[in-house]
Amino acid sequence: MYKHTRNGISVVILSVASLSIQTLLTAISMSAIATNGVVPAGGSYFMISRSLGPEFGGAVGSCFYLGTTFAGSMYILGAIEILLMYIAPSAAIFVSDNPDGEAGAMLNNMRVYGSIFLVLMSLLVFVGVKYVNKLASVFLACVIVSILSIYTGALVSAFSPPSFPVCMLGNRSLAQHELKDGQCMKTLQVLLEPPPPLEGANASESFNGTDAPPVTAAAAQERTTDLWRHFCNSSELSAVCDEYFLHNNVTQIQGIPGLASGVIADNIWSSYSAKGDVLERGSHHSPHRDAVSNHFPYVFADITTSFTLLIGIFFPSVTGIMAGSNRSGDLKDAQRSIPIGTILAILTTSLVYLSCVLLFGSCVEGVVLRDKFGDSVKGNLVVGTLSWPSPWVIVIGSFFSTCGAGLQSLTGAPRLLQAIAKDNIIPFLRVFGHGKANGEPTWALLLTAVLAELGILIASLDLVAPILSMFFLMCYLFVNLACALQTLLRTPNWRPRFSYYHWTLSFLGMTICLALMFISSWYYAIVAMVIAGMIYKYIEYNGAEKEWGDGIRGLSLSAARFALLRLEEGPPHTKNWRPQLLVLLKLDEDAHVKSPRLLTFASQLKAGKGLTIVGTVIPGNFLQTYGEALAAEQTLKHLMEKERVKGFVQCIVTQKPREGISHMIQSSGLGGMRHNTVVMGWPDAWRQSEDPQSWKTFINTVRVTTTAHLALLVPKNISLFPSNTEPCTDGFIDVWWIVHDGGMLMLLPFLLRQHKVWRKCSMRIFTVAQMEDNSIQMKKDLATFLYHLRIDAYVEVVEMHDSDISAYTYERTLMMEQRSQMLRQMRLSKSDREKERVRWSFDDAQLVKDRNSMLRLTSIGSDEDEDTDGPGAGDRSAEYRRVHMTWTRDKALQLRSNTQTHTASVCSTPEGFRDMLNIRPDQSNVRRMHTAVKLNEVIVNKSHDARLVLLNMPGPPKNPEGDENYMEFLEVLTEGLERVLLVRGGGSEVITIYS
Repeated sequence: MYKHTRNGISVVILSVASLSIQTLLTAISMSAIATNGVVPAGGSYFMISRSLGPEFGGAVGSCFYLGTTFAGSMYILGAIEILLMYIAPSAAIFVSDNPDGEAGAMLNNMRVYGSIFLVLMSLLVFVGVKYVNKLASVFLACVIVSILSIYTGALVSAFSPPSFPVCMLGNRSLAQHELKDGQCMKTLQVLLEPPPPLEGANASESFNGTDAPPVTAAAAQERTTDLWRHFCNSSELSAVCDEYFLHNNVTQIQGIPGLASGVIADNIWSSYSAKGDVLERGSHHSPHRDAVSNHFPYVFADITTSFTLLIGIFFPSVTGIMAGSNRSGDLKDAQRSIPIGTILAILTTSLVYLSCVLLFGSCVEGVVLRDKFGDSVKGNLVVGTLSWPSPWVIVIGSFFSTCGAGLQSLTGAPRLLQAIAKDNIIPFLRVFGHGKANGEPTWALLLTAVLAELGILIASLDLVAPILSMFFLMCYLFVNLACALQTLLRTPNWRPRFSYYHWTLSFLGMTICLALMFISSWYYAIVAMVIAGMIYKYIEYNGAEKEWGDGIRGLSLSAARFALLRLEEGPPHTKNWRPQLLVLLKLDEDAHVKSPRLLTFASQLKAGKGLTIVGTVIPGNFLQTYGEALAAEQTLKHLMEKERVKGFVQCIVTQKPREGISHMIQSSGLGGMRHNTVVMGWPDAWRQSEDPQSWKTFINTVRVTTTAHLALLVPKNISLFPSNTEPCTDGFIDVWWIVHDGGMLMLLPFLLRQHKVWRKCSMRIFTVAQMEDNSIQMKKDLATFLYHLRIDAYVEVVEMHDSDISAYTYERTLMMEQRSQMLRQMRLSKSDREKERVRWSFDDAQLVKDRNSMLRLTSIGSDEDEDTDGPGAGDRSAEYRRVHMTWTRDKALQLRSNTQTHTASVCSTPEGFRDMLNIRPDQSNVRRMHTAVKLNEVIVNKSHDARLVLLNMPGPPKNPEGDENYMEFLEVLTEGLERVLLVRGGGSEVITIYS
């Protein structure tokens, strides 16, 4: 059983007051924005876009344009409905004889007349807005006269209430249009004699068989009415009738008892009725609450009433507050007119709405107020009957009011669209920015008329209307947001002349707008937000590259400052570590990037996350090459856009590129937002280069990154790496985990596999063991470690056997030293040639250790390993003897001394230069070459078919004179591999097993 009551004055006043407050707060925010500078055409769109950016402005402005356009359709349809129902019913073109077809015929009439009205109004707007303004004065006068007639009629009703009968059965109202005979009674007495019947129905009628004039039984006959036949399914007096019909009398009450009747006491409080409930009078409900058949001529509630429904019904009456701002381009002084006109209009209309609620609740019966379609009063206008001196005042006023609202919509919507099109934030709307010579939006008006015609052809906009209300509420929300944001940011340009605003008021208005959206209809609110979101993303992706100094940019700066200060509190935790890249690119003489695939690889590694800085060094003087630096910056930006890399560009002009790279590595980034990984290309064809600066710069960069404790990634054969449009359909990413580097070798394949190019590749991890190591236990430990890291990979332990140094290794080392000596002879002075022979000092590589085993593989080496001073020297010598069985330490030292003496003697004279080919290789170089050759053989054997091979990158020699041999060792290590990524850790852990 449903609790059956009505919407009372208290609830209606609350809903009207809340909407009035919301519109007033929005008007205050709009006034502040409008007085903060010149507001050209576009009104609300201009305010939002210049305050929140083109994306928000375009999205909300487009939705507001659609809402204004379809609102124009609704106003026109409302005018047609008044015309056909009250002014000229005979003008209907389509007429249905079947009652069920009346609604369809009415819709067809509205489509025809609505299209005619739309054409006429569009032509009027096309001729000129000045004619619309003249008609607006006429329409306003009609509306004012109508409002005054309502006030006058309410006062008159206190002394002389109008005749407005309503038929009631008990407390239930009856639909009089279903009573064909028009009799509000159960039965009536019909006189049979005298032959001429009495004139006037009242002379022979009796309500419920009582109070009838006395007649003789022979002279009168009791007959049933149409009401009896509805409740008894028969015209016989002996028929079985509905129980409620038998126990209650039929009465007639005045639907408008007047201001002095005290009916306000029954209308003050409210509750709600469910769909299908019968409308009842007063606070006393009928004792019989059984289900009521809809075949009875009661007045039923067609919808379930609630406060939220009341909000949704009333909201369209407050959607006109932007009408003045939409025509801001036509105002003489928009900064003055918009605040004054809008706020005074809201105050006036709010006063009218609230007073009318009180007057209607004080003068009209509740059952009549809740009768949506006027069934109980034969479809007559209640407010028309209440008005004075004639209902025609209200009818004519309502007709011109809706026509005026439709004209205002057709005037404001095209100007809104033209402003959006002129800003070119939505490319396909560009054509609608053009108009007549005087600026009238001709093309925008044409599109608006077409869209309005679609709304008229739909005719019934009950499903579309809630979305339109959401569009208006969204516009109000963002106007309040713009004002609050600008106020809180306190930007220097925020100096509105309108001073009666505060960010708390704007925030309150924004909150009310958001609440009203979800209170009135949460699913329509979501639909509207999705539509606005789609427009926002389209503009962001394909539209505006505008810089209007909007508040969102200021908010971004404030948020960035706050975030940077937070990052300064300490280094990031291992769980939050991700490669923040500094990508070093080189430009050719034509300012083209030499290795664009390097940026492609960076984009695949980053997948749009974290920081990316793309840097290059321009050789020269900054004062003279500033233009070249700007051109290089634009080149890099275009390449980043092409590769869809989000990041920053940094160009440094310096006399020496080596120093420029060092400065860039030291100074790039800001605060805690700095790079932790450097990506640079391998110097291809360095052997054939006559200028050694390229590979010397490379090695210097390696040293700088090592000193700065930064990770280093060096893709070799970068031109063979896949592009973003060449995904790998299968294959492996092989990791050769030789030296523990903080987990970089584990993390990088995982990050690469997040990208579509590498997603289908499987991961394999290889580690190297000696013959005496427990390979099975090593594999188990490594598999357990990967399990805790949540990394899915195949694990294999490769055993390397001790072997004599091959003749190939010996010859390869000899060729390296001969080439190095020849180049040194050609470019060094005599005093330089007398300097000490190159001493290799590769960094010791920290070996992978676990509790049961350690990898006993010497790195591609360091001279410091052979220093016998200090603890553990004997162990290291024994280790070397295990790896290189043929060579002992004494032999190595002796041969080194002999080789250095011999080299110095043969290089001290020109004749000795020719005998240089007879030198014997340094045995430490032979040992390192042996390690590189053997490791390369194992890698090529296992990973020849891999899509990508990741290797530890040995450290550079501490003595710069050994740079050439270092490059040669790296070449030997990676020989025969198609794609190689050399990885050098930054000295910190980058991956953890903990959550």
